Amino acid sequence: MKLRPLDDRVVIKQSEAEEKTAGGIILPDAAKEKPQIGKIIAVGPGKLLDDGKRGKMSVKKNDEVVYARYIGSEIEIDRDKFVVLHESDILGIIEK
Repeated sequence: MKLRPLDDRVVIKQSEAEEKTAGGIILPDAAKEKPQIGKIIAVGPGKLLDDGKRGKMSVKKNDEVVYARYIGSEIEIDRDKFVVLHESDILGIIEK
């Protein structure tokens, strides 16, 4: 994939939606909730500040993150689903 985000945006590959509930009920596609966890595929150079310098990004490629629901722009490239959003829409980094 060759998608380079601009400014403080990041490209996230969404995790797969759960196929069934904890009780074992298989969910149809329409009932699956959009996942809020994903892996960062690409990071922009940082927000352009008033003094002309770039702000430092607090996330990096390959970080697994949790992001806000219903935020960002969903895109599909080569049948893979991605979300492009601002760094500020990321709620946290999942540390292992």
